[in-house]
Amino acid sequence: MIILPAIDLKDGHCVRLEQGLMEKDTVYHDDPAAQALIWQQQGGEYLHIVDLDGAFAGVPKNGAAIEAIVKAIDIPCEIGGGIRDMATIEAYLALGVDRVILGTIAKEQPEFVAEACRAFPGRIVVGIDAKNGLVAVRGWADVTEKTATDLAKELEGFGVEAIIYTDISRDGMMQGPNIEATKALAEAISIPVIASGGVSSLDDIRRLLTIEATGVTGVITGKAIYTGSLDLREAVELAKSGQR
Repeated sequence: MIILPAIDLKDGHCVRLEQGLMEKDTVYHDDPAAQALIWQQQGGEYLHIVDLDGAFAGVPKNGAAIEAIVKAIDIPCEIGGGIRDMATIEAYLALGVDRVILGTIAKEQPEFVAEACRAFPGRIVVGIDAKNGLVAVRGWADVTEKTATDLAKELEGFGVEAIIYTDISRDGMMQGPNIEATKALAEAISIPVIASGGVSSLDDIRRLLTIEATGVTGVITGKAIYTGSLDLREAVELAKSGQR
């Protein structure tokens, strides 16, 4: 299981939100590229980037910051937020991004995910964000009636590299990840699952390691490593050791 440090971008700054609410943001760094380098130096193996403004607008909004991050680091990165067409995917991959994350469009146009996977094999990840088990879209502003598991099952066979599962109620709240829901999703599908939302301590990493065998291949952490409640280097070492 790998640890993916997160950089969430809003107005060109590194921020963290509480439960996905744009008005509940905390700015942690004014220079996203410098922050990305810090996470790389602390052992981060794969950087997770979210264009928050893009997620709400439906089009990329933090292009300059994203380009600066990609140029600054040597580790691979993935980007999500407002990616709704093939041209945007192609532009990000040409920039040097390793994988792109499709969210809203995966719920609204599953056939687009299949098309993207055919065009860019191994480079497409789907983000499934859920509130009380139901998929939320458009920057979490709209909660649908489809369950996260049902959506994930629809994506089987498309060639999706991984599914990032976020429990919105836990995100930014430092209350620990939703182990039960993450495990249930991983067991229901053959696509690897990356856990997101609520990770706050080494104990949370240990708990996630207990369900690694179900197909949980990674965990995203944001607020915890910014506030210092989780040491990124220690988390990476723990995940590599596989100790529970």
